[in-house]
Amino acid sequence: MLKKVSMGLMVAVIVLLVFATLQPDSFRVERSIAVKAEPAKVFALLNDFHAFGSWSPWEKLDPNMKTTYSGAPSGPGAVYTWDGNDDVGAGRMEILKSEPDTRVVVKLDFLKPIEGHNTSEYTLVSSAGTTTVTWAMYGPSPYVSKLMGIFVSMDRMIGKDFERGLSNLKAQAEK
Repeated sequence: MLKKVSMGLMVAVIVLLVFATLQPDSFRVERSIAVKAEPAKVFALLNDFHAFGSWSPWEKLDPNMKTTYSGAPSGPGAVYTWDGNDDVGAGRMEILKSEPDTRVVVKLDFLKPIEGHNTSEYTLVSSAGTTTVTWAMYGPSPYVSKLMGIFVSMDRMIGKDFERGLSNLKAQAEK
């Protein structure tokens, strides 16, 4: 009996490991919000890391988090690093591309608790006094991420943070 249970468990583990290899090689999480503000006002909050704390969904999770700014004051070359508790971890962001009132592309490096290297992108589309802001994060899914993804959805895990951040951004831009 023990032999049959062991064999069944081993087969289940093998099936799970094979199933993980069939998962996508990359991921993308995306959320949008309509903001009653001109694109220039929203863009200013996205293109300058000094404004990040005013709308970030993570800043308030660790009041003792250490942040540093380096490189350009805003736009391409601007760098923001953080080091905080287990809720926020540690990492680095650098603005790679900045298209006024339209798009900001950020290189995002998580250092702890789990290392990851992704891209974060903000796009702005204006229509009739409203700016639709889309926040996306995308990157590779190595095997360990594929395996974890079977049990924990990256979209569900990060999507709520994006929604909270976009809501904070909306409040700041509509002041």
